[in-house]
Amino acid sequence: MFKKFDEKENVSNCIQLKTSVIKGIKNQLIEQFPGIEPWLNQIMPKKDPVKIVRCHEHIEILTVNGELLFFRQREGPFYPTLRLLHKYPFILPRQQVDKGAIKFVLSGANIMCPGLTSPGAKLYPAAADTVVAIMAEGKQHALCVGVMKMSAEDIEKTSFLIKLGPVEATCLQSRVPTAVAAAREKLKPFHPKSLAPAAVAWAKPPVPGCLRL
Repeated sequence: MFKKFDEKENVSNCIQLKTSVIKGIKNQLIEQFPGIEPWLNQIMPKKDPVKIVRCHEHIEILTVNGELLFFRQREGPFYPTLRLLHKYPFILPRQQVDKGAIKFVLSGANIMCPGLTSPGAKLYPAAADTVVAIMAEGKQHALCVGVMKMSAEDIEKTSFLIKLGPVEATCLQSRVPTAVAAAREKLKPFHPKSLAPAAVAWAKPPVPGCLRL
């Protein structure tokens, strides 16, 4: 699942950004992540060169002085790298999985609804499509950057159906009772190659500083 980043193989070109473009990007970051505003000039100092590194699969990486800070795909929203999130953990809202889910999340599994409502997990209010930091029971730092594919309210409702239904599958398997499957029908996993709908999906850039899945 982890792939070593090779600059010659993965990077197509690198562009230094003009001041006007940088200003627009900063405004977009503030809009996406309101908590980042007081720290943005520290993360992206005004006089430091800001570049966009363009990679294959339409991935763009925002860098400052060679440090990878954010990434996006196809002009979509920006996501912080895991390294940046560890430095500024308060810039993203969080969700927490129980300690039993750690190895599965680090192996690239999306997080199913019960994974956020089981003992040891913590489900915080969040809307669908919110970018979140995935924490783990008993751990200080985030495991990954994820995207909410359902609202926290819908996750609670779906988990309630799972508890009532004749479920044989674990939260990492795609076999679910009909009622739950119907509730999840509207979901589209963040990554097109994912086979099972998920409550939280990985953000998966081929870049260092963020886990590559």
